[in-house]
Amino acid sequence: MRRKNNSEIMAGKPKLHYTCGRGKMESIRWLLAAAGVEFEEQFIEKNEHLEKLRKDGDLLFQQVPMVEIDGMKMVQTRAILSYIAGKYNLYGKDLKERAWIDMYVEGTTDLMGMIMQLPLQSAEMREKNLALIIERSKTRYFPVYEKALKDHGHDYLVGNKFSWADIHLLEAILMVEECKPDILSAFPQLQAFKGRISNIPTIKKFLQPGSQRKPPADDKYIANVTSVAVLMDVWS
Repeated sequence: MRRKNNSEIMAGKPKLHYTCGRGKMESIRWLLAAAGVEFEEQFIEKNEHLEKLRKDGDLLFQQVPMVEIDGMKMVQTRAILSYIAGKYNLYGKDLKERAWIDMYVEGTTDLMGMIMQLPLQSAEMREKNLALIIERSKTRYFPVYEKALKDHGHDYLVGNKFSWADIHLLEAILMVEECKPDILSAFPQLQAFKGRISNIPTIKKFLQPGSQRKPPADDKYIANVTSVAVLMDVWS
């Protein structure tokens, strides 16, 4: 079979290499979908799939997620997200705005990281950390975004323009609501924000059933990932 040249690769859709679950790829799916970019997915279902990527030299640090985009085989979640945000004008107009976007994104990344670890924990630890996630959401993370939206009175977090920070915050809100559905009861600004951002056409489409958005990790998914020996690579 003839190999595609770089110009052919660049003209195609981004191709995402990961398991058929959220993990660290889900924020990448969110960002591409919000930007209105169609993408393909190659799911890693067996250990041989991961080993082939490694053997072919496609994984710079031997780990996924990996995204084929613009002739590159990009790894490292933050690098992939930053590239996509910049490419699709979702990363602010200057360095100062990018700094704010980065700070907001890092906050939601920390919060979502806590949630992503829950399925890997024992029942006892899961219960303890779920309470911690709810407490941190209420006292550390959501108050920051609530205050920002209230203080500047804009629809979006940074520069009164839709950005990566808004997409990431909505993803985080929905993840926390899966843990505690009424988590936004004390945050009216975030309630309104959720409604606005959820109704942006590209995001509204991504939130519909049948989209490439993945469900929360359950015991079956964790068992499957573990069985093909990619758990540490997927969740690292």
